[in-house]
Amino acid sequence: HCLSVRAVCQREIDCDRGNGYSWKITLLRNYWKSKVKQEWLSGKYSNIPSQTSLPEKSMYPMDVDTWGEILEAELER
Repeated sequence: HCLSVRAVCQREIDCDRGNGYSWKITLLRNYWKSKVKQEWLSGKYSNIPSQTSLPEKSMYPMDVDTWGEILEAELER
């Protein structure tokens, strides 16, 4: 699980590990973020007509760099 989360959230995982978090805590801190981030990056939410059309689990607290990655992916589509 840690490696699949790291594939999507490498910066976040490396930062948590660098700050001394165990793999278990790192996974708990980043698991849902990686799921939501992967859906955004894959384009699942690219053509949503309104915010009410977004699925319930489409949002998760993410930092500026993560949203920057998502916006760059959208611009490339």
